[in-house]
Amino acid sequence: MTVRATKRSAGLLLFRHTARGLEVLLGHMGGPFWATKDEGAWSVPKGEYEADEPAWEAARREFQEELGIAPPDGPALPLGEIAQRNGKIVTAWAVEADLDPATVAPGTFTMEWPPHSGRIQEFPELDRVAWFTPEEARPLMVSGQGTFLDRLAEHSG
Repeated sequence: MTVRATKRSAGLLLFRHTARGLEVLLGHMGGPFWATKDEGAWSVPKGEYEADEPAWEAARREFQEELGIAPPDGPALPLGEIAQRNGKIVTAWAVEADLDPATVAPGTFTMEWPPHSGRIQEFPELDRVAWFTPEEARPLMVSGQGTFLDRLAEHSG
């Protein structure tokens, strides 16, 4: 029997207070699978890490890789872990910052597309980044990540 290691991901959920109230920054997942999807296709900027890397360091590294800009400094509010439907464990921190989505220069990944074509293509990790109120964000987020909104609301009420 083979035991598969649980995949782990870490990320930063940026938030700000505006005239619209609390807003969070989400990224729309890039690549052909997500291109025509909106609901369930937005995520906390995050990425996978190995067991020997501290989750906080991974969250900051992945923010840089996903968005192409340095993660903001400032106090970080631990939002804990959630388990996504696919079994991946995601750990997140909330950091208050005001980021202009136009400054984002997302990292890329390569994959064979179309499937079985032998053609390798490059796609952005995130193809869009935007600010949303928690009410707007919840239906757009990957299943399970809405829990991070609840935990943030508990601390920023």
